[in-house]
Amino acid sequence: MEISVKGKNMDVGDALSSHVQDHLTPAVAKYFDQAIDASVTFSRDAHNFRADISVHPGPRGLLIQGKGEDRDAYGAFEGALTRIAKQLRRYKRRLSDHHKATAAEDYLQALQYVIEPEQEDLEYEPDGQPAIIAEMETHIATLTVSEAVMRMDLADAPVVMFRNSANGGLNVVYKRTDGNVGWIDPANIE
Repeated sequence: MEISVKGKNMDVGDALSSHVQDHLTPAVAKYFDQAIDASVTFSRDAHNFRADISVHPGPRGLLIQGKGEDRDAYGAFEGALTRIAKQLRRYKRRLSDHHKATAAEDYLQALQYVIEPEQEDLEYEPDGQPAIIAEMETHIATLTVSEAVMRMDLADAPVVMFRNSANGGLNVVYKRTDGNVGWIDPANIE
């Protein structure tokens, strides 16, 4: 696995780079022995360090991301690595469970899957009209609903659009402000 270690407005020394190599490689290899690549970016926010980790665990185009903050760079990296390891473990478990489940069981699991909110007291305040920052082309994967929810959770994305493998239609899963997952299936809307 190729690992890229960078710093935003800071110098990442050899000691920190070797620490990342020594700890990230075995954490990913524990679940996926043929991971493609990983990227670790360190930055400084006021008095804290922030570590952002992105891992491509396999050829299915999945991206797993995690972040951590602490007073030192090593602590920030360890926090992000803990999050990544947890997501990799979940993904590996879901892959092995997916092969055992039937389509009906998969559908019921998707209906019952709920993502807990990370911060319950988080309030959202509208602050004007959002600007469109970027427009890009992307591949829309054919997935089951539970795979789409898993991909959204692992990538820490707010929304995932996918082609439903059950009916071939375009569907959307998204994180609601209350921490639950919403699912839009236009084929079932009357």
